[in-house]
Amino acid sequence: MRRFVLISVLLVLAACSNDQSSQQTSSESAPTSAAPAANVDGARIVAANAEPGNWMTYGRTYGEDHYSPLDQITTENAKQLGLAWHFDIPDARGLEVTPIVVDGVMYTTGNYNVLYALDAKTGEELWSYDPQVRRDWGRYSCCGTINRGPAVWKGKVYEGTLDGRLIAVDAKTGKLVWETQTTDPKKALSITGAPRIIKDKVLIGAGGAEFGVRGYISAYDAETGKQIWRFYTVPGDPSKGFENKAMEMAAKTWTGDRWWKTGGGGTVWDSMSYDPDLNLLYFGTGNGSEWARELRSPKGGDNLFLTSIVAVDADTGKYVWHFQEVPADQWDYDACQQMVLADLVIDGKQRKVLMQAAKDGYFYILDRTNGQFISATPFVKTNWNNGIDPKTGRPDVSKTALYGSKEASVVWPGPLGAHDWQSMSFDPRSGLVYFSAQDQGFAYSFDPNWKHKEMQWNLAQSPDAKTPPEAAQITYRGYLYAWDPIAGKPVWTVDYDDMWNGGVLATAGNIVAQGTADGRFIVYRSDNGQKLWETPAQTAVMAGPISYLADGEQYIAVAAGWGGSVPLLGGGMTPVHSGNNRILVYKLGGTAKLPPMPPAPAIPNQPPVNAPPEMIAKGGALYDRYCSNCHGIGVISGGMIPDLRHMRHEVHQSFVNIVLNGTRMRKGMAAFGDILDEKDAEAIHAYIISVAHETEN
Repeated sequence: MRRFVLISVLLVLAACSNDQSSQQTSSESAPTSAAPAANVDGARIVAANAEPGNWMTYGRTYGEDHYSPLDQITTENAKQLGLAWHFDIPDARGLEVTPIVVDGVMYTTGNYNVLYALDAKTGEELWSYDPQVRRDWGRYSCCGTINRGPAVWKGKVYEGTLDGRLIAVDAKTGKLVWETQTTDPKKALSITGAPRIIKDKVLIGAGGAEFGVRGYISAYDAETGKQIWRFYTVPGDPSKGFENKAMEMAAKTWTGDRWWKTGGGGTVWDSMSYDPDLNLLYFGTGNGSEWARELRSPKGGDNLFLTSIVAVDADTGKYVWHFQEVPADQWDYDACQQMVLADLVIDGKQRKVLMQAAKDGYFYILDRTNGQFISATPFVKTNWNNGIDPKTGRPDVSKTALYGSKEASVVWPGPLGAHDWQSMSFDPRSGLVYFSAQDQGFAYSFDPNWKHKEMQWNLAQSPDAKTPPEAAQITYRGYLYAWDPIAGKPVWTVDYDDMWNGGVLATAGNIVAQGTADGRFIVYRSDNGQKLWETPAQTAVMAGPISYLADGEQYIAVAAGWGGSVPLLGGGMTPVHSGNNRILVYKLGGTAKLPPMPPAPAIPNQPPVNAPPEMIAKGGALYDRYCSNCHGIGVISGGMIPDLRHMRHEVHQSFVNIVLNGTRMRKGMAAFGDILDEKDAEAIHAYIISVAHETEN
């Protein structure tokens, strides 16, 4: 029982100095051009449709529509697509990046935030820059060492690093211009989202709610890296006063004192959109820490601004409005999914709307001028509420979803979400929204005796709660939806055997492109879902594709690489993984080829099982808590990190030293000597050996 609950819990994760010490790994001259490299400003992004051959910001437009007006590739000729080029990125820990393409140059990132500038036509590397991220910081990140890419502005390339820095690099040379530490290095905060840039302000948040931190989003001067404003998403210590009226208001929705002592959560780890006419910045906020409100806010309350969409003035960061999707969120339904801004005719009236396919299983439409609720429609199985008030948007939370400490409650969707960070695409011609979705439930419970642990996971799920029979019926399925937001239903659906499929791109050629968890890249007709073309990617594709022009030809590019929370934990999920991260770029008539899949490595013999059962059991419990979020549930690696069931002799010999003292820290294996002792490490080692032999049998 204990193992089931702990293992299920781990599936969630189904995370100013001007120091010039970071170093460039290689540098070459970018293509000669009359215009400066990455010469992007707000006017160009606002007018993005006037130059559809570029992809100048994360969602291509400030409204984050992830839609390309290019139409050379169509339903009639998509079958002629082929690989134009590919670029291998060292490390196999996955890619979630959306590349940026400006004036013939692609800017993209790899693991540990290594930046690359590539010739968008040929894939030739122009320069790369390694910000020297701490390789052990993955221990303090929810979901591996991934990131979602860079931003560009007036000749510079920007990104947030896993260890909390914001960096600016010269787009022509790849040399560091400035860097700023945006987080407290003594807190388990990490940056995985892509920056956005508005009016010379670089906007970035940070993740870490699972560890117990206080969420915020900040704006920095694009020229100097100086902080301009910061908006906290949950209030701090009331005795010190509140930063603004919004925090004073939010504090009334919390009770007790645990929330401000441990942080509260509400991190802004991904989505942002911007309306230049209203000058409003919209962002989504994360879950609470701990998950159960009974622990973090024992006398109730909505716990603002957890799991909310918040609008602030882009110049000042001043609060304008909010909409809380899940009051007092207890299921890790953070609202950090992509938000699309569009103008829709609803009930005969044109409305400026914000749309989100949320993690809680509902497709939300809000009036983005004032946050007024318009509609919320379920798109997968949900049982956490009995309905949503059609006027206010407030859910009627089901009593059966309010889990306890003695018996778990099976709730749909689970914490992996009905839809997560994978980008969705809005086609303004048809009015349809395309996004990946997934069905999955989870058995929730809480530990009433949980004690907060600094710099460690603080979900506070119970190791001893009774698991109900329906937990055995939990299944995992994936879908691609073409969703009609006005009708509140899909126009067509593609079913997948696996969940955690990729982001989506729609184009004016009447096509939709998406990668899959089982290692394919597919093009469909956007009007009816007919498959037009597919190709093997040799690894899972989670990121969203883009499209651009180079020398007048249309290309479709996507980052391929299996990683992040679900792959790290659910090692047996994906049948195809080449061990390579790549940028894959396709065009009509492309003739390039991927190298053949590498042969499976030889599996060395493992030491005999000599430890007593109680030691193995102890090691299993410790492995579940400290190791499985990187090395996989049941010691089954997803392929990004070495499979511990197949350790070589010299690794077995050094196992305790590696775990306690971090002798492989440069490879990303953190030291755990601060929380584990030699007997703990030996118990974990014994457990891994026992699992290795069980697998052989």
